[in-house]
Amino acid sequence: MRPDCASAAAFEHGAIINHPRAIIADDEPHLLDYLASQLAGVWPELKIVAKAANGLDALRLIDEEAPDVVFLDISMPGLSGLDVAARLAAGARPPHIVFVTAHDQYAVDAFEHAAVDYLLKPVNLERLGKTVAKLKATLREPAVAPAIDAVQALLLQLSAQLVAGGGAAGAAANAGIGAAAGAGVGMGASMGAPLVSAPVVAPLQWIRAAHGEETRLIPIEEVIYFQSNDKYTSVFLAGGESLIRTPLRQLREQLDEANFWQIHRSVIVAARHVAGTKTDFRGRLMVQLKGRPEQLVVSRNYVDLFRQM
Repeated sequence: MRPDCASAAAFEHGAIINHPRAIIADDEPHLLDYLASQLAGVWPELKIVAKAANGLDALRLIDEEAPDVVFLDISMPGLSGLDVAARLAAGARPPHIVFVTAHDQYAVDAFEHAAVDYLLKPVNLERLGKTVAKLKATLREPAVAPAIDAVQALLLQLSAQLVAGGGAAGAAANAGIGAAAGAGVGMGASMGAPLVSAPVVAPLQWIRAAHGEETRLIPIEEVIYFQSNDKYTSVFLAGGESLIRTPLRQLREQLDEANFWQIHRSVIVAARHVAGTKTDFRGRLMVQLKGRPEQLVVSRNYVDLFRQM
């Protein structure tokens, strides 16, 4: 963890507030253009980075562009707007969602998906202006959160080092860190109660996976990358592909993040199999693998991982 991570997070958040990015998804082209023109009038700072004609395109473009805001029609071919929202909710950094639809019966479902607003077509400028005000307020809200998360992570890292070092001085300092971090641990330390460290969970070492009609026990060292599908997660190996039922988000929590890098909402790659990166003709960053022909797209949320390579 770098000491300047909190200030970097704050800087990034300022850029989001001043220059937010958005994607519009609607299966009717004239309504796409109509909403884009209205947004240009009420929110000129907003940059429309892409337009999608269906739910699947919307999901792909959101992965690639990592927008701050998504305007979703509900009735779209492939995946509905609600389906798209449900999949985005499983990601690490989902965008803010506004549903734009001709149907009023989905409002309850929409807000269960944490929608910022629900607009009925045709959208008038006054109503859209209120939505924009909500979005601006929502984008401002997390300004302190990244800095707090960074400080807490740094405190936990220092705490772990002190516990590993042992000794009376280390224990005393560790108690101080617990108090600074808040929660029950810090209070217990200040009252003289023994400090209880969180259990250290060992990274995943083996994976049980379906391979044809067999079930294989795969050493984690053999994995080249994981890719999530609708109901399964594919495990790509030198000798083929196997399937597991563990969702990628849950899997990520069990992997050693130094050895496995998430590069996309649906892809985690083993660092030792990364040969390098290149930019394709569309400007996307692509990961090249050692000894394999396929190239993996890096979404905007994870581009920073490769900037120092």
